[in-house]
Amino acid sequence: MRKRFLLSLVGALLLSSLLLAGCNSGDSSESSGKVTLTFGTSQSGIPRTGIMQTMAKEYEQETGVKIDFQVVPDAQWRDLIKVKLASGEAPDIFNVDVDPLSMPANVRPEENAIDLTNEEFTGRMSEEILPTVSHNDKVYGVSFAPSKIWYVYYNKRIFDELGIQPPTSYAEFKAISQKIKDKDIIPFYQAPASGWYQVLPLFETGPNYEQSTPGTYEKLNTNEMKVADLTQLKTVIEQLKEFADLGYFGKDFLSNTVEAGIEAFGQEKAAMLLRVPGTEKEVSEAYPDMKDNMGFFVMPWGDNQTIGVNPGGSAAMFGNKNSKHTEEVLKFFRWITEHDHLQRVFDGGEGNLTICWPEIEPKLTQDYIDYEKNHEKGTVMQAAVKYIDPQWMDIGKDLSGMFAGAMTPDQILQNIDKRRAEQAKVLKDEAWQ
Repeated sequence: MRKRFLLSLVGALLLSSLLLAGCNSGDSSESSGKVTLTFGTSQSGIPRTGIMQTMAKEYEQETGVKIDFQVVPDAQWRDLIKVKLASGEAPDIFNVDVDPLSMPANVRPEENAIDLTNEEFTGRMSEEILPTVSHNDKVYGVSFAPSKIWYVYYNKRIFDELGIQPPTSYAEFKAISQKIKDKDIIPFYQAPASGWYQVLPLFETGPNYEQSTPGTYEKLNTNEMKVADLTQLKTVIEQLKEFADLGYFGKDFLSNTVEAGIEAFGQEKAAMLLRVPGTEKEVSEAYPDMKDNMGFFVMPWGDNQTIGVNPGGSAAMFGNKNSKHTEEVLKFFRWITEHDHLQRVFDGGEGNLTICWPEIEPKLTQDYIDYEKNHEKGTVMQAAVKYIDPQWMDIGKDLSGMFAGAMTPDQILQNIDKRRAEQAKVLKDEAWQ
């Protein structure tokens, strides 16, 4: 497994080099004189349904302006867009995962992003999402994201046949996973090859850390404690390693991608996976036999029973301030945020039940409404603690290394603290001086 992990790292580096060579913004005009806007994004940055590409083709028919989507694997995108922004070669439009703490550092909006503050559509985005796309009282990004919650989705039929119930503790989680494995079904679908998915349990359960020891987030932000001091976080990492060692992620899971998870779950090869509300629609459309066969529960890593809410939750579109076609970018943003077009993005997406535009009616089912009423909520750690989100992919590599036997939980925690200190010093954070 360690050899496969090292080979995958070599492959990722080679792929990154190819992407750096091929993802050009440069002169976005075609030889015919028509304008082409480059749109750089990770795979998960836009809906896999293709709704954005479909609408972009319609936009081209209406205006003559082409949108050239440059979709990069999740595992490479964060590093790639940083390089492109630093070199002045970013696409005309680029997607970046956003939250109030990391967006300014990741995007450097005053240098790289078109100021959208005076655009009519910014006044229609929800107040919850605006802080994630704003800096120094100016708005720079456009998002379609809901407030994101990651649940464990499970196959009701498999659970019923095995006589098991959704777990409320790690011990129960482990016990039901063994029963599922005994039936030659993968208990839990894990996707390290995408680079970010394996990190979710560590920080989406952050509200549990904060509620157990109030003030944890503040102490981390003021450098009064280290991430390595979070014994609950270490426990979660150890539990992930235990799941891997016990075979609960399946064989050869290090090569799994997020995109392949729907197939594994839909074909009942895996009994559980992490997804967001609306997963039922995406799965049942691809696999009709799964209709009404999916339930959900909060991640029980570290005995968590609190719903983690990310107010930013997903990627936002930014216009490249240094593009040769800033006016065309603005016109596209104005078009895609018209009411009818927002509705189409929402309806044609992957099944999200909410969107950060209050004018669009949400689709939350009673199951979700009732579940949320019966569980406490809190803000996820990466949206409340500084210098976590910018190193998300690095933490993903560390976890993959742990799964391959090359790292320990303690080393992962030490790496997180080391990178936090490095980022804080670059940004001249007084708490780290």
